[in-house]
Amino acid sequence: MNETIRIYHAGFDLIETPDITRGRANADFGQGFYVSPNEEFCRRWAKHRKGEKTYINTYELDLKGLKIKRFQRDEEWFSYIYDNRYHKDDRNKDHDLIIGPIANDTIYDTFGIITSGILSKEDAMKLLMIGNVYEQIVLKSEKAVSHLKFLSYEEVSEDEIASYREILSKEQEDYQKRFVALLETF
Repeated sequence: MNETIRIYHAGFDLIETPDITRGRANADFGQGFYVSPNEEFCRRWAKHRKGEKTYINTYELDLKGLKIKRFQRDEEWFSYIYDNRYHKDDRNKDHDLIIGPIANDTIYDTFGIITSGILSKEDAMKLLMIGNVYEQIVLKSEKAVSHLKFLSYEEVSEDEIASYREILSKEQEDYQKRFVALLETF
């Protein structure tokens, strides 16, 4: 079994050694350094900011000896993201890595629907199950960072970012149609 994986991070900085304390505490999997094992997905989420360059940083991560929590898109995953987004104590903070699906951008709305009593948690889970599944990995410990090897970086052009924005826009439009269609069945 291969215990080394290649991972990618898009951003405005060249990051040879990530700082796990810079990430938002209320992100999907809590505070840490977020990467993806899917280079194309990483390019899709690259952003353009006037006056700055955008980079894809490439790393190799040795998983051997790391404490890893893996999520599937299910109720445990939903609950963990819900708790992190609402600043509850990170119950997986003792793990070096968290691996699992990225929550779609409607998750806040879905949480609001649940807490308002409009939908049951079960129906809200159905809404969160539609759409493409993209995996993210979060380095949560210095031990995980010590297992990371910076390989290279590549500047992403404004034109490439714009072309991926079109793809994302079409994906989002399709997702919203499916979301509304499912919502209408409740």
